[in-house]
Amino acid sequence: MTQSATDVAPVQAPDAGPLLHIEDVYAGYGAEDILKGVSMEIYPGEIVCVIGPNGAGKSTVFKAVYGFVKVRKGRIIFDGQEITNWKPQDVIQAGLAMVPQLPSIFPQMTVYENLEMGLFLERNKHVIQERIEYVFDLFPRLRERAGIMAEALSGGERRMLEIGRALLIQPKMLLMDEPSAGLAPLIVRTIFELVQELNAKLGLTVLMIEQNARRGLEASHRGYVLELGRVTYRGQAQELLDNPQVRRAFLGGR
Repeated sequence: MTQSATDVAPVQAPDAGPLLHIEDVYAGYGAEDILKGVSMEIYPGEIVCVIGPNGAGKSTVFKAVYGFVKVRKGRIIFDGQEITNWKPQDVIQAGLAMVPQLPSIFPQMTVYENLEMGLFLERNKHVIQERIEYVFDLFPRLRERAGIMAEALSGGERRMLEIGRALLIQPKMLLMDEPSAGLAPLIVRTIFELVQELNAKLGLTVLMIEQNARRGLEASHRGYVLELGRVTYRGQAQELLDNPQVRRAFLGGR
């Protein structure tokens, strides 16, 4: 059963500061700014969820961090170094992995081949095998399905494969864009439990965007509410779950 926000082990913000610091960022497409002064801090070992209506700029936050859209003002600092407007491949090398919202597996390849594709820049076969074994140890189900074509996987198994592929680089932080998108309710619960398990087992820091606001906050330590490109609420996940304005606007409650 998915833990509530109050069941998620608390994380103390270390003296060293946040692992990811998004500072007063303005970014968008063409001449239009979608993000209008967004600031966020994500500390090591946290699960942080960003919620908000469609068009609020949630996915643009990830694209700005990952270098897919240009940051026109502000800065992004990861693990002590500024990565503002870095190329995506350089962001990956810095230890920041992402699981995209849209399906990203190769259906006509096996599970094992999909994992190999996650290390396509790695030439050392020993390293490739070692990293894939690392993922198989985390996800025994993927080991069982290693020789199966990815198109035969269930929705939950496909999402597991996408997460596993992102973890091949053993990242310091994982960005997850709508991890519950397109999944049945029972599978959604399983995916969030998996995220919590990885956080508890590996100390993995996770920043996720989630349209299923209640589920996302219940699985997180802290949260941010984004509206029209600006952060309107921030705080402990349980505080946001209990906030009357947040409940009315995003959680279907009063």
